Amino acid sequence: MLDIKWIRENAAALDAALAKRGADAAAAELIKLDEDRRQHVQSLQDMQSRRNAASKEIGAAMGRKDLETAESLKAEVAQLKGALQASEEEVRVLDAKLEEALAAIPNVPLDDVPTGADEDDNELVRLEGEKPGWNHKALEHFDIGEALELMDFEAASRIAGSRFVVLRGQLARLERALGQFMLDLHTNEHGYTEVVPPMLVRDEAVFGTGQLPKFAEDLFRTTDGRWMIPTAEVPLTNLVREEILDHDRLPLRFTALTPCFRSEAGSAGRDTRGMLRQHQFNKVELVSITDRENSLDELERMTACAEEVLKRLGLHYRVMTLCTGDMGFGARKTYDLEAWLPGQNTYREISSCSVCGDFQARRMNARYRHAGEKGVQFVHTLNGSGVAVGRALIAVMENYLNEDGSVTIPEALLPYMGGITRIERAG
Repeated sequence: MLDIKWIRENAAALDAALAKRGADAAAAELIKLDEDRRQHVQSLQDMQSRRNAASKEIGAAMGRKDLETAESLKAEVAQLKGALQASEEEVRVLDAKLEEALAAIPNVPLDDVPTGADEDDNELVRLEGEKPGWNHKALEHFDIGEALELMDFEAASRIAGSRFVVLRGQLARLERALGQFMLDLHTNEHGYTEVVPPMLVRDEAVFGTGQLPKFAEDLFRTTDGRWMIPTAEVPLTNLVREEILDHDRLPLRFTALTPCFRSEAGSAGRDTRGMLRQHQFNKVELVSITDRENSLDELERMTACAEEVLKRLGLHYRVMTLCTGDMGFGARKTYDLEAWLPGQNTYREISSCSVCGDFQARRMNARYRHAGEKGVQFVHTLNGSGVAVGRALIAVMENYLNEDGSVTIPEALLPYMGGITRIERAG
């Protein structure tokens, strides 16, 4: 959520940022809502001051035995009491209107974010690694998995409907190995603390990271009103909600391997085959909580941590800076890591790393304080995939496919595979 004080002082800058995102101007409406609220707050304060003064005057009048004046003042206080109650309710209504309007405004992109409408306007930062050097026919992951009889979409459909998959045997173990490898890398070498968070969360948590209220249709909700997490970003970032942290504790770095649940409401007809866009998938998430001075450096560090996963898996990938029109609602800047998929003959997103500034912290009321200082500041938050396990499985299957249909296990995963070096069709 943006600071209304900043908006009042930078109305043109906000509208220019919204235009870059393809959104309508909003500064004037927000400032009008804030002015109405401020006027009512001032009126409320004036009435409270008059009530307090009149109450003192009643005592003075009674002391002078001026009963007529005292009765008149009592009547005024009674009238003010009713007016105050009505004014307090109006202020609450105006507060709610302003918060609702602010909650719908996306974050302001950093100046170096490219302006554009969609993914076609994203900018290449760098290419890493090499494409596979073999000459045999490339296949998509679902063709590989079904030929191995270890990937079953029909069974998943009978159980749960579309956009689910059943993995079996060595392929299930490979997916588990990928997740464990990523967790070990991030905790042992990158300094992240592993967390096992709740996967059902309250409204406040999903509002805090920006999924509510704007993106409710993308989520699954339980019958008791909780939400199934679309990403571990939600519980990990909310670990610091409503806290004032000592500056010396920063940065905090958390990682978790969790199932994620998304309705894919806006993706009808897209990636309907295979595992690329599922209602349920596993992902290793990275979250950092920093001060405002170091958040941009932390974005580079986090992206490098996610890249290290792909480097050790021996995958070819590219790093892209997302343009304003393709960037997430809460982000100020985002890098996407896109792995090369030979079966599709294209790059597909496998990780997305974003810096959000204090946008989420304002929604969560998460702050920090320097030692010896009374004042507090909002923390800065970052999140990234470290990486999406299912998509990493797809990339490994397609890039390590052998001519006979088997899949070679990348060297980095061998310690997790119990002596298996190649996935082959059983029998």
